[in-house]
Amino acid sequence: DVLHPETRAVMVSAATMLDEDLIDELEAAGVDEVKVRTALNCATRFGLCAKCYGRDLGRGGLVNVGEAVGVIAAQSIGEPGTQLTMRTFHIGGAASRAAVASSVDAKSSGSVGFNTTMRYVTNSKGELVVISRSGEIVIHDEHGRERERHKVPYGAILAVKADQTIKAGAILANWDPLTRPIITEFAGKVKFENVEEGLTVAKQVDEVTGLSTLVVIDPKRRGSAKVVRPQVKLVDPAGNEVKIPGTDHSVTIAFQVGSLVQVRDGQDVGPGEVLARIPVEGQKTRDITGGLPRVAELFEARSPKDKGVLAEMTGTVSFGKETKGKIRLQITDPEGGVHEELVPKEKNILVHEGQVVNKGESVVDGPADPQDILRLLGMEELARYIVDEVQDVYRLQGVKINDKHIEVIVRQMLRRVIIENVGESDYIAGEQVERSEILDTNDRLRSESKIPATYSNLLLGITKASLSTDSFISAASFQETTRVLTEAAIMGKRDELRGLKENVIVGRLIPAGTGMAYHKARKAKDEMDDAERRAIADAEAAELAGVTEGGASETNEGTTAAE
Repeated sequence: DVLHPETRAVMVSAATMLDEDLIDELEAAGVDEVKVRTALNCATRFGLCAKCYGRDLGRGGLVNVGEAVGVIAAQSIGEPGTQLTMRTFHIGGAASRAAVASSVDAKSSGSVGFNTTMRYVTNSKGELVVISRSGEIVIHDEHGRERERHKVPYGAILAVKADQTIKAGAILANWDPLTRPIITEFAGKVKFENVEEGLTVAKQVDEVTGLSTLVVIDPKRRGSAKVVRPQVKLVDPAGNEVKIPGTDHSVTIAFQVGSLVQVRDGQDVGPGEVLARIPVEGQKTRDITGGLPRVAELFEARSPKDKGVLAEMTGTVSFGKETKGKIRLQITDPEGGVHEELVPKEKNILVHEGQVVNKGESVVDGPADPQDILRLLGMEELARYIVDEVQDVYRLQGVKINDKHIEVIVRQMLRRVIIENVGESDYIAGEQVERSEILDTNDRLRSESKIPATYSNLLLGITKASLSTDSFISAASFQETTRVLTEAAIMGKRDELRGLKENVIVGRLIPAGTGMAYHKARKAKDEMDDAERRAIADAEAAELAGVTEGGASETNEGTTAAE
């Protein structure tokens, strides 16, 4: 139920369809967000229920039972596609970098809070410097409800403190948009290692100011065979290396190629001071493919070429021994488990030694792979990603598509699951099964108090999803007809004729619209006939046994007449 923020009275009860009038009421009362049902979480085994789909956008009311929402979704996405194809596919890469934000401000008044992963240190000027990658500033109103939330990048300077009350428009944090800083969290004296001019660093003299800076150069460009990475260690006044509290690791900060060193050897630094800056300009401008190819790429769930890497678990980043051309990136979770990833040296690593990352956070720059998002962040996050990306393409062309159409398609892409632990079922580990089938099986196993099978979600592209449906008639009519039919014949498959395509092919009324009523009536008649046949058979058997004297035949005729 949606409660009024102040009076706590129920404004809208659960399972009510929100229309424009209700939404105006909620907005007037200051309700920001409402949890709504979506096609993705619908528990209906075949198709969707009307409440999860919501409004029929063609008629304005709740969707009718038997509406072919899948066809409508496909048409809603396909029709504007005819306008996309005619346009250029590549929108220049420069545009994606033009609007670089350098600060974040509050849109509403309230009190400031930070999320749990926000970590910051105070530097010598008394400024709060953010040292976490996934820090967020959250603003709550006077009733303690969250009004907005802003991501704050690493190295930003916070302009507010926790629990501070602010007015709308106040700046919350600002940062340098053109460089990414490398910041020390600890105090100490800088001790350079492997920082040798001409070998790992080169002097650059600014022509305007005449100041010289040290720039870390690419190992490929220098003559030495041994790969040495320039890095900074911190030493205390006694000359011992500063250790990370609670561990015996010394504080080591490695410099990436292209970073500008901001400190001198032997300089005293305090926490929050910038040791080096990496010019963001160095990041490659990605060509944004727009138009239909991008939409097709998303719906086919293809992995992008130079895909980024997401953190496999929550933990601390460290770098292992480097191999030829690759950097060994390790994440250690609080229990001590280690996940290792080999990253090519030319890739842009977004994290540094000793940094805490959350599961599913980006650690290597590049476009996200939908399979990774599903595996690490779950179905909702994946759906949000696909919906946003598809909408971006259409929005550029000024086309408005309702999210529910894309969600219906994503639901079909997530229709199959992969068996992990078989429990007491008849499946094989690694087998792909329809979600509805495994849910039925697990219900049956639970009712017999056996161990149900566990499974993980599987994302299939739309082509693959259509080919792997349970209906072989539908799959054969789509692609690879001979393969589908031979497989169906070998396995002795049975087609239940549940969908539209298979019914059209065999020439029956489709189970949608008025055909839905016809099929329901037919089913009822089939079941009723069985009962009647049984009654007739019983009566005949009784007659043969001579139990009834002449009355049974009339009842028989009576039943057939009634039918």
